[in-house]
Amino acid sequence: MKKILILVSLLMGWSQIVIAQPGDAAAGEANSVVCSACHGADGNSAVASFPKLAGLGEKYLLKQLMDIRDGGRPIATMVGLLDEKSDQDLANLAAFYAGQARSGSQANPDLVALGEKVYRSGVAERKVAACTSCHSPNGKGNAPAGFPALAGQHADYIAAQLKAYRKGYEDKTGRTNDGESKIMRTNAFGLSDKEIEAVASYAAGLK
Repeated sequence: MKKILILVSLLMGWSQIVIAQPGDAAAGEANSVVCSACHGADGNSAVASFPKLAGLGEKYLLKQLMDIRDGGRPIATMVGLLDEKSDQDLANLAAFYAGQARSGSQANPDLVALGEKVYRSGVAERKVAACTSCHSPNGKGNAPAGFPALAGQHADYIAAQLKAYRKGYEDKTGRTNDGESKIMRTNAFGLSDKEIEAVASYAAGLK
């Protein structure tokens, strides 16, 4: 019984950390001016190395913003930008960007067949799960569960994150903020460079 109570307390604490207070999109827009330099005024960045924040999902965005601020997801170009932001400030930014429409992207026709195979079926012999399980068949993600939308995202950015997760499977200098389950690290670890390039392109081109 004691163990159950401890587990419930931990889960409740995690929920409070991730969910915080409901975001105010209007307040988030007012505080997004600095962000717009890299991510675009509406969260649709024009540069592939900067992710499109528009339509990513409020829960996912809030977690990433908190992780960046608190050191759980180090990003050189973001150093210091969120240091003075409160949880509420970050919730407001997440609400604003989550409510913006994502612009589209195009898949490389030469990579579609392999990309679709990985996205929809995974790679069973290497224990890579299908991307559809979390990110949905149309790439729109699962906002309530905190799984981001991939459709329309920059393919180069998706590929870079998969490689960062793959590195993080064995090296803590890679990306490691996917939780104790290591769901992204485990899946990315089983993918080759070619498969990453292909699935990133395919996911980006989903409508």
